[in-house]
Amino acid sequence: MKVASTPFQKNLVIRMDNIRFILIVTFAMLVFMLWQAWQLDYGPKPEAAAIVSQDVGNTKEDLPTAGSPAVEHTEAAEQNPATVVPLSTAKILIVKTDVIALEIDMQGGTITNLDLLNYPVEKANTAVNSLRKMVGLQVAEINTAPVRLFNSNQEKLFVAQSGLIAGSGSSVAPNHHTIFTSEQNNYTLQPGQDSLTVPLTWTDNNGLVINKLFTFKRESYEITLAQKVRNNTGKAWSGRQYSQLLRVPDTEGKGNMLTGGMRAYDGGVIYTEKDKYQKISFDDMADETLDVTTKGGWTAMIQHYFASAWIPPAEQENHFYTKALKDGRYVIGTYSPPVTVAANTDVQFVSKLFAGPKIQPMMEKIAPGLELTVDYSVLTFIGKPIYWLLNKIHNVIGNWGVAIVGVTLCIKLLFFPLSQASFKSMAKMRKIQPRLKELQERFADDRPRFNTEMMALYKKEKVNPLGGCLPLLVQIPVFMALYWVLSETVEFRQAPFMLWIQDLSIQDPFFVMPVIMGITMKIQQSLNPAPIDPIQAKVMKMFPIVFTIFFLFFPAGLVLYWVVNNTLSIIQQTIITRQIEKAK
Repeated sequence: MKVASTPFQKNLVIRMDNIRFILIVTFAMLVFMLWQAWQLDYGPKPEAAAIVSQDVGNTKEDLPTAGSPAVEHTEAAEQNPATVVPLSTAKILIVKTDVIALEIDMQGGTITNLDLLNYPVEKANTAVNSLRKMVGLQVAEINTAPVRLFNSNQEKLFVAQSGLIAGSGSSVAPNHHTIFTSEQNNYTLQPGQDSLTVPLTWTDNNGLVINKLFTFKRESYEITLAQKVRNNTGKAWSGRQYSQLLRVPDTEGKGNMLTGGMRAYDGGVIYTEKDKYQKISFDDMADETLDVTTKGGWTAMIQHYFASAWIPPAEQENHFYTKALKDGRYVIGTYSPPVTVAANTDVQFVSKLFAGPKIQPMMEKIAPGLELTVDYSVLTFIGKPIYWLLNKIHNVIGNWGVAIVGVTLCIKLLFFPLSQASFKSMAKMRKIQPRLKELQERFADDRPRFNTEMMALYKKEKVNPLGGCLPLLVQIPVFMALYWVLSETVEFRQAPFMLWIQDLSIQDPFFVMPVIMGITMKIQQSLNPAPIDPIQAKVMKMFPIVFTIFFLFFPAGLVLYWVVNNTLSIIQQTIITRQIEKAK
């Protein structure tokens, strides 16, 4: 290669040690930020402050008011107050399928509690517990209760509401404050039964009959809601359906300036025909009311690993809205176009509710763009291919830990030519290191002469001083993308690997993997040329210790990737270094 001859190029090459040092320091800061973000989700949680119980006496507040039909509806509700009660005194229906257990409040047919039966809050690790007992340590109490997605607890309020909005001149329609009736109190999906329908009924004094039907399917987190309107009033009735999610934000684990947007997003999202996937945070809802019309699409509330979304018919024009209520409650929802029902006829409104884990292949089949709720941040273009490859390997192997090893091998093969050239450059730098030190000592008082002699040495040995920075530059985005894949992909939650590592999404319980990672990092560092600056050299020696401390609290899956990556790099670099050192 040709050596730089201009003053600018000389200065650039002379400072290659500084560039490499800055890159490594930057990478260390990113690791620290990722560690902090991980602590927000898995570290100690502060107690959530209690909120004032919601006041549903004013029915206008939590009903959709983005358009004039909603206003007409609330006025009709005031004229017939018998359809609305200030607090829920209705009975609760219990529904259970093979994957979910939920409660439906007969006041409005609101889903107030929903448990994900296949997703316990914590996983009982028998291997770790046995080892703890052997060494005399106390075994921690495990919460094996299922994750509760919808929650009627006022401090964690999250419910799915639905109802009808009456049009101009029509009698009042039942909203989510209206009392329904049901023939049974319990519904269970029986063995061999593929679907289960839960019917609710409401009848107006004038002859308007509303049947609200919830349909559940086996092995599915998708709930179909059909609202059948039978018009026996003797005159035309017009109205539209609405469906919304009401939630109190999670106040636990707030981020800070260092973490910024590194924590998993928790809030509202919508998907429209024009703008596709958009985040509508709670702050956005407080600042401005959403008022969007689109064909198809959906509205949702998402959180770490799980999502809830109302999905109206894709062929109809839907209106999306948000509301910021008092006491820190927020609403995001959709309502349909108006439909006129002639006397003595009926019509059916249909929508779907997804409430479950964010499994991308499953969500892709439910609605366009729903899989985007698995948020890989700005590195989605890297995270999506990594997840795809992980999923393909897992389908063959059946172990997510082995899938991580396989993906690491694929990444190393993909960047093999780049890393090969970089390791050769570092090996040459390492070989001429004694001669550089000799020049530094000889021209300690003559910096310009030292720079000239160093440039001549680089030219003679055909060394690229910046070549050793390339592997680190490549690894930074891949490392961060893999962090997001491991932290956002629900399949890794409580996924076992082998021996004591029974959950790849949390830290190694005995910190064995981080220590191995630190050792591999130290070995790899010994193969690299040391910085000429003695202060930088001392700082660099501390990095394996610093990284080991950070990685103690990282998910075991991410540490596994780094151990395998370092091991492969050590093997490759050792072979190249020996070849260079043997060369004349």
